[in-house]
Amino acid sequence: MSEPLSVETVLVPVDGSDESVTAIEYAVAIAEKYEASVHVVHVLGEELVRGIETDTIDREAVASDTEAFARTAAETAAGTDVEVTSSSAYGFSTTQKTRHPGSAVLDCAEEVDADFLVIPREPSTDGPGDVLERAAEYVLLYASQPVLST
Repeated sequence: MSEPLSVETVLVPVDGSDESVTAIEYAVAIAEKYEASVHVVHVLGEELVRGIETDTIDREAVASDTEAFARTAAETAAGTDVEVTSSSAYGFSTTQKTRHPGSAVLDCAEEVDADFLVIPREPSTDGPGDVLERAAEYVLLYASQPVLST
């Protein structure tokens, strides 16, 4: 007989898309059921990372977008006992070939000791913020934690 699922931290990667908001809603619902916390990681795509590194994209605007999703998660969890934390991660690197959105999500899962992952699986839109579509399949294949792909 297997042990019941124990969840203390639910990780939800976001990228600024509408699908990310839905993933936050699922993550909060799961966290509430298991009396767990939610960690939101805003994964920055290649276009944003290159823009930040070359100073062609305003870092403050990117930080503001990241904070907006953290607020969305906190608002979604309002009225529950779910604690929400957040961070951001580069989903691309100009110096590491192995750095991509999927590896960024799994690295963050390890860092925050996540027990459950909720990741949006988006249609191909090729928008600058929509980076999790490529990450979803990788995370589904390689995560050691249970994964819900929304």
